[in-house]
Amino acid sequence: MDEATWAALAATLTLLGLVWTWVSFRRRGAVGAMRALGFTLLPAAAFLTGTLEMFTEIAGSVTDWASGLVLNPFTWAGIGLAGTGVVLIVLAGVLRDRQIARATGTGAAGEVASSSTRRDLPEASSTRAPRQQPVVDDEMAEIEALLKKRGIQ
Repeated sequence: MDEATWAALAATLTLLGLVWTWVSFRRRGAVGAMRALGFTLLPAAAFLTGTLEMFTEIAGSVTDWASGLVLNPFTWAGIGLAGTGVVLIVLAGVLRDRQIARATGTGAAGEVASSSTRRDLPEASSTRAPRQQPVVDDEMAEIEALLKKRGIQ
């Protein structure tokens, strides 16, 4: 496309943006119009800097790639290889962490606790204290008795 076509495209997009700005101003006020005006100025800026043509070439390239993706078995093989590679990288990291944890003698709980937290924790005794009975609230006991009486619990 020649320079006049790019200028016409930029002018058309800018005019459509100005209409959008006016509608935004009427419906949403000054803040909505400011946002719309900001987007309206982008096509003109892209034309003046020469990036409008670059954006359309990028969009065309992505479209060509996507249309070739549909029935191309080599592309699907590449996507499968990429997915397999990502899975292998993640799996290797998980297995390496397990090996390090096994080598240091700590489990998953040991990895979470830091060395300063380990010093603050009391030493575990070999005998366990008997479990304490839960504290029963009188009101909760009444409710439970009513539920049992009606056969709900």
